[in-house]
This record gives sequence, C-alpha cells and structure tokens, in this order.
Amino acid sequence: MPKVQSQLAFTYMLLILIWATTPLAIVWSVKDLNLFWALAFRFFLALPIACSLLWIFKIRLPFNWQSVHSYIAGSFSFIGSQIFTYVATQYLSSGIIALMFGLTPIMAGLMGWAWFKQYLHFAQWCGMLVALSGLGMICFAGQQHIQPFGIILMLMSVFNYALSIFWVKKIRAPLHPMAQATGSILISSFVAVLMLPFIWSHFPTHVPNLKSLLALAYTVVVASLLAMFCYFKLVQNIQPTTLSLTNVMTPLLALLIGAVFNHETLGTQVILGACVLVIGLLIYFFRDLQLQQKWQKRFRKM
Repeated sequence: MPKVQSQLAFTYMLLILIWATTPLAIVWSVKDLNLFWALAFRFFLALPIACSLLWIFKIRLPFNWQSVHSYIAGSFSFIGSQIFTYVATQYLSSGIIALMFGLTPIMAGLMGWAWFKQYLHFAQWCGMLVALSGLGMICFAGQQHIQPFGIILMLMSVFNYALSIFWVKKIRAPLHPMAQATGSILISSFVAVLMLPFIWSHFPTHVPNLKSLLALAYTVVVASLLAMFCYFKLVQNIQPTTLSLTNVMTPLLALLIGAVFNHETLGTQVILGACVLVIGLLIYFFRDLQLQQKWQKRFRKM
C-alpha cells in the first residue's frame, strides 16, 4: 500500500511539473516556427505514437457513432483549446498562460451552473469573484507581455477545455482512456489537415533552431502523451478535488519557471494579482476539501 501511494504521489508531482512547463514549451516551439504549423506538427507527430501505444497495449479504437461523437467532443480539449493558446503566445508570457488555465475549475463550475443547474455554494461564488479580481489586476497591469486580447484568447481556450469535459461526460462512451485520447488526437489531426490550405504559404523554409525542435518534441511526447497517462491514472485513483488542486499549484510554479528560464519579468501588480487569483481558487475548493477530509476520517474509523 505505501508503495502504491508513493507511486501516485510521484505521478501527481510529475503531472504538476508537466503542466507547469508546457506553456513555456509552447512559447519556445513557436519562436522559430509558425505557430499554426507548430500546432499542426504537434498532432501529426503525436498521432502515430498514440496509435503505436494502442497497438502495443492491445487497446481497441472503435469507430461507432457514439465513440466518434466522443472523439469529436474530446478534440475540443486538444486542438479546439490549443489553437487559442498558441495564438495567445503572441500576447502573453508562458506563466500567465498557465495561470489562465488555473481558471478551468471556475469555468467548469459556471458552465455546470448555467447549463446543468448544478448548485454552487456561497464560498464558490466568493472564490470566483476573488479569482476574477486577481485576473483583472493582471490584465490591467500594463506590462508589455500581458495584453488584454491575450487574456480573451485564453478565456476562449479555457472555455473550450471545460466544454470538452462536460461534453465527453454527457456522451458516456464506454472507451478506454487511451482510446479516447487517441481518437481525439485523430480528430484534431484531421482539423489540422483542413488548416493546411490556409497556412501552406507559411510552411517552414528552414530547419527550426534546436530550442524550437526540442520544445516541439516536448509538447508531443511529454505534454500530449505522458501527461495523458498521468492524468487518467490519477483520475482512477484519487479524489477529484485532490486532482483539481493541481490547478492551484501549477500556475505558481509556471510563473517561477517562466521567470527563471525565459527571463519573464513580473511586476508587483502581476505577482499580487496572481496571488489573489490563487487565493480565489483555494476559497472555491475550500468546502470540497472540508467534505473530503470528513469522508476520509469516517473511512478510517470504519
């Protein structure tokens, strides 16, 4: 049992590290490569690797209507979300991009309240308001690498990501997690093919520099495939609230990584806004964490 717990703890920390470094990898991958081609190459390269993994582990990839529908829904968390993220790299630093993805639980909560009549507690509403006030402080900080249009693009990215979660759950296709991810990558690759006539004139005429190539490889192998494995392993073994707390820890680590490795300067107002946003997320999760602790105490007594 302790061995299993240590493995889960390692997987949890690895996922946080991957999600914290992925925005920086995206920013570096588009430094010497057209951003739309960087996005297309990410899926074109990830697809054969994902299919190979299905073959190695003997996992079926069904193509009935329910499964295809689920793949389409899942693709909104891939290319549907990432296309806005890649464009946002022109307006935001990698740390702020990661910080914006920390808003995913709040976006999902609002969508659940508006469309599925899910009840939101008073603390959750307060957490949302605090987080949004922190976001406002960041948006109007006036720093060169933080432009309001980039914030709008990232809100659209987070919206598509949260929409995909609800959509996939509503379909409830009986799919293996790796089959779901591979099918979604397949649909994303198809969408990328449809993009080619519009971006063909920007086809790379030279071999990108080593940093861009390594960053692209990182987004393919680590951010797309290894992160997928870690995420679905944790989904099956830990509480949803515990997993959601990665959205609190990842942005702060990403801000630090961006400052150290990409020399992203952070003004006082940006740092203060980031702290306020994270406090808002903690307030949002506070009640769920209390309930989780109560259930754990009851389980131990039994």
